[in-house]
Amino acid sequence: MAFPREDAQAVLEEHRFPCDKCGADLRFDPERNLLTCDHCGNQQPIDDQITTAPVIRELDLQSALAQHLPDTEVEVARVVTCPNCAALIEFDGDTHADECPFCATPVVTDTGTHRRYKPKGVAPFEIRERDAHKAMTDWLGRLWFAPNGLRAYARKGRKMTGVYVPYWTFDANTRTSYHGQRGTVHESVRTVTVNGERRQKRTQHVKWQAVTGRVARLFDDVLVLASRGLPKAYTDALEPWDLSRLEPYRPEYLAGFQAEGYTVDLEQGFSEARDYMNRIIQRDVKFDIGGDRQRVTSMDTKLSDVTFKHILLPVWLAAYKYRGKTYRFVVNGQNGKVQGERPYSAWKIAFAVVLGLIAAAIIGYLSAQSQ
Repeated sequence: MAFPREDAQAVLEEHRFPCDKCGADLRFDPERNLLTCDHCGNQQPIDDQITTAPVIRELDLQSALAQHLPDTEVEVARVVTCPNCAALIEFDGDTHADECPFCATPVVTDTGTHRRYKPKGVAPFEIRERDAHKAMTDWLGRLWFAPNGLRAYARKGRKMTGVYVPYWTFDANTRTSYHGQRGTVHESVRTVTVNGERRQKRTQHVKWQAVTGRVARLFDDVLVLASRGLPKAYTDALEPWDLSRLEPYRPEYLAGFQAEGYTVDLEQGFSEARDYMNRIIQRDVKFDIGGDRQRVTSMDTKLSDVTFKHILLPVWLAAYKYRGKTYRFVVNGQNGKVQGERPYSAWKIAFAVVLGLIAAAIIGYLSAQSQ
């Protein structure tokens, strides 16, 4: 497994941003792109260095897998592990008990720490909680079979939690040699007799020709979810993410929000990225083979200049316990796209079935009368 070295001289990363007027904690305001104090209303711009920060730097994958990266690329974060969904959640130092934002399970903070590669980029929240909450309730409102009680509970319930979800991105140059076959379809026509009637029957034949070739592709920012706190189907449904809006990582963007530690390690993440790359390369190979049909016998891919980075993407999240079941809803913190459990009301489904049976009976009765 590719984890940061246990003997790396990483330090515990704890960031606080006290208001310079009242001492309360500041939080990042997505609407104004600055730090604001909910206690006294004071506003504080993010350090001007944000405009002169260097380009987000990629790290060499092979050096990381061989544990040869500098110790400065590693940090230690204080986290709590949810006993239900195993998510790694970061809380501020003043929080001693809370609910897991991913499954609403009560958790008690401890002194656990998580060694990780430092985030290189962060996509700051761009929509406010109230806008995310409205997007969620509007989405629920379009689900006719959703229980009315859950809709009302979500509409009047507590605020959504802003969580930065961890991802890996991978870059790579690839060159692939392949062997395959190109199929050319030919059509023949012959006359057959069916029930005494002569008809023409068309038959397709495929002529296969062996081919070899090479294709090349540059992959940039192949995105891999590094979390198991949410079902991958939910986070996939939040795509696309606008990675052009990534900013160099600054803890100020996390002020007032929670962050999840990655639970998919670097080696596992790259394995998922390779699967994605292989699918794209196979598509390129089939296009290169040409013809009417294609067969790919073998592919030999060489990778070079493989790099990665750990980034954080913004998700508004709500987890509601309703009648003994947890329902989770997520909202893309960039564009407001919603995904989540699709709840079903048993009585609404039964009512719809009864209506359907009544409608079928009426149609049958009218049909019988018309005859």
